[in-house]
Amino acid sequence: MRTIGLIGGLSWESTVIYYQIINQRVRERLGGSHSANSLIWSVDYTTVEDLIFADRWDDVSALLTGAGRKLQELGADVLLVCSNTFSRVSDDVAGAARVPVLHIADTVGAEVRARGMRKVGLLGTRFTMEQPFYRDRLAAHGLDVIVPRREQRELVHRVIFEELVRGVISEPSRDAYARIVADLADDGAEGVILGCTEIELLLSEKDTAVPVLPSARLHAEAAAAFALAG
Repeated sequence: MRTIGLIGGLSWESTVIYYQIINQRVRERLGGSHSANSLIWSVDYTTVEDLIFADRWDDVSALLTGAGRKLQELGADVLLVCSNTFSRVSDDVAGAARVPVLHIADTVGAEVRARGMRKVGLLGTRFTMEQPFYRDRLAAHGLDVIVPRREQRELVHRVIFEELVRGVISEPSRDAYARIVADLADDGAEGVILGCTEIELLLSEKDTAVPVLPSARLHAEAAAAFALAG
């Protein structure tokens, strides 16, 4: 079994999802009390949050690239940046790595294509929804990506940073997100990508009339599959 290296703490609330799903999939595949060979380098989220709001992405890249190197030194055979927003620097991590780096947007894009969808909505931080790094990666998979209206993007962004990364789960916020998903469906989205790993702590398909694609879960499942293919 290959060893999975998780660059986490982005935030730790969703890194828990990665650890749980990876180990569940390994146990399902191998049976008994098997679990994954894994390493987690968990950063202080306030540090990186301050950097992205100050538009200091070069510093973010240096921090996460350094985390990737440390995980490799400890024996990681594959790396994941456990975040959609911070996947902006995934290519930097990959460029400095000696092992494969699984990009979260590629994992999500492959799943969207496998489900036969072409037009999808995207929820995430303002960085993910408005900057090209994530939408362009999805477009490379042949997808037409739409995002909520400006005031809806502001709400989605605010809930992520003021509630979800702090472990706050609010019913009014869940209802608001569900309405935004419904509006995206009205605009032609065949499904909606939960393009912030914390959103799946709040929203699931039982809350929506169209399929939602949980990015953290899909990313973690891809990591487990890669580890078990070794």
